[in-house]
Amino acid sequence: MTDAGAVEMDAEERTEFLAHGGTGVLSFARGDESPFSLPVSYGYDETEGHFYFRLAFGPDAGKRDAVSEDASMTFVTYDDTDEGWRSVVAEGELEEISEESLDSSVGESMRQVEILLVDVFERTPRETTFRFFRLDPDEIAGRKEATGDY
Repeated sequence: MTDAGAVEMDAEERTEFLAHGGTGVLSFARGDESPFSLPVSYGYDETEGHFYFRLAFGPDAGKRDAVSEDASMTFVTYDDTDEGWRSVVAEGELEEISEESLDSSVGESMRQVEILLVDVFERTPRETTFRFFRLDPDEIAGRKEATGDY
């Protein structure tokens, strides 16, 4: 494979890439400290342009502090497709979605997306708390591999 560079994805290509959900990495800024990054599964509501995450918090989870702060964050997802590599970077702040704050439109959005559920913990599920979050990105950009046909 020849590295022909990269070009921007248009909004339609970006939505098509994100529509089925998948995995990526959330990174939280923490002042002068190194960013806190964690792999996650995500769902995407193509109608609203929101990302949804189901995060697990164990009793010793360091992510609790990173997620609880009003820190800016970046979400990156990528894949190697039949048409070459694709990636999307979204920036903004996470908003926790509690059952009490769910309105019917948020509930419908969450039912429209597929959030992968993976058990990767070495503890019983009773020791783990799961919380849902939404990202309505302030900025979003998609890049794709430039092919010789471009």
